[in-house]
Amino acid sequence: MAGHSASGARTRARELLLQALYQKQIAGHELAELLKQFRAQAAYERVDVEFFDTALADICRQQPELEVTIAGLIDRPLEQLDPVELGILLIGAYELQHRPDVPYRVVINEGVNLGKRFASVDGYKYVNACLDKAAQALRKLEVQAGHARH
Repeated sequence: MAGHSASGARTRARELLLQALYQKQIAGHELAELLKQFRAQAAYERVDVEFFDTALADICRQQPELEVTIAGLIDRPLEQLDPVELGILLIGAYELQHRPDVPYRVVINEGVNLGKRFASVDGYKYVNACLDKAAQALRKLEVQAGHARH
C-alpha cells in the first residue's frame, strides 16, 4: 500500500506543479517566490515534496529548452497554447527528457489526467497526442520495447 500512497503523493505533486507553472505564466513569479508560496500551502504537505521542489526548479531553469522541444511536437505556435496545456506539456517534456525513472506510459497517463481535471473540455486529447509524440521521440527504445510486449 505504501507504493500506492507514494504514487498518489507524486500525482498530487504534479497537480501542485501545474498550478505553480500556471502562476508563473500568468503572474510572472520567479522560482523563489513560487517555492515560498507553495511550501506555505497545506496541500504541499500531502505531495512528494522532493519531486515537486526538484521538478519546479528544473522546469523553471530549463523552460526555454523544454519549450523548444514542445514547439517541435505541436501543430501551432507555442504562444497559442492554453496556459494549462503548456504547463502540462512542460511537466511531460521534463519528465520524458530528465526523469528516466518515470516510465513513459506514466508520464502520458499523468498528463492526460491533469488535462481532464484542469484543461479545456477536450484539452486532454491534445495533451495525449503531444505527449505520445514526445515519448516516441525522446524515449524511442522504451516505446519500442513497450510495443514489442503487446
